[in-house]
Amino acid sequence: MPTDRTADVLRELLVRQLTTWLPTALQRSRRATVALAGVDEGGAEAALRVVAAHTAQVRGRQVTVLVLADSAADLPARLGPIEAELPAEVTVHVLPGAPDRLPVAVKAAGAAGSPLFTVVAVPGAVSADVLSAAANGRTGEVLLHAGSSARDALVAAGFPLVAEVAPVLPNDGSAGVIAFGSRSDRSLEAVRDALWAVGADLDVRYRDPADQAGATVDVAGDPDLTPLARALLAELRRGGPRPVTELRRHTLTATVYRSGDANRALEDLLDAGDVRRERESGRLAGDEVITVAR
Repeated sequence: MPTDRTADVLRELLVRQLTTWLPTALQRSRRATVALAGVDEGGAEAALRVVAAHTAQVRGRQVTVLVLADSAADLPARLGPIEAELPAEVTVHVLPGAPDRLPVAVKAAGAAGSPLFTVVAVPGAVSADVLSAAANGRTGEVLLHAGSSARDALVAAGFPLVAEVAPVLPNDGSAGVIAFGSRSDRSLEAVRDALWAVGADLDVRYRDPADQAGATVDVAGDPDLTPLARALLAELRRGGPRPVTELRRHTLTATVYRSGDANRALEDLLDAGDVRRERESGRLAGDEVITVAR
């Protein structure tokens, strides 16, 4: 279970991403499931409040909220007042157990074939079975806090789009890795924007877990785009000409930056003469191909 500042970061991300995910899920399906495993009591309360705030969208649908809690005997009582505000279409199950019980809980909830949003917090590595359950075939999205990188495990579980950051706390303390797995570019953009907003609010910086140098990015204010520009130039040299859309996706999945930062970094590369574009002027469109100039 996350603690202190990391728990605050995870809780704020949960609220922001669930607020984005829930209305969309209920537009395309009459059933949706939210599963929380290893999340602290405050996170569970925050999730229920988000569901309660979307009563209009929930009407006529079925929403199930699963809460797996290892040591929170008072959790049902704490959640009771919020549950009382929920419409009858929402069912809440508080279950004892660690995150590794998630596959059983998701199956028992009948989540198969419908949208599933999962938040998992584990102190070490997350099991393949847990991630496979969170993938829910092709309908799941997962927000994960773990002790180390889970990129390869998330891809293997069926999440083709993965974003990861390692939070750096105000005292320079490490806080594991926060990862997100999805099949949706829109969700990927939303979670990265949420990461930056939460980091700025809570004075948390980020680094790329794959960066051996451990360089950190301050997400408050205007970021230094020099590292991103170098990364995009290296990607172009490695893979050849690429459309802007693919470079924006690469930014989301392989760096700590936002997709909009990719456009600004590409403009810097264009001004420096390091790359060239197809069109002579105008804003960089998604289908425009960028090529290394030298």
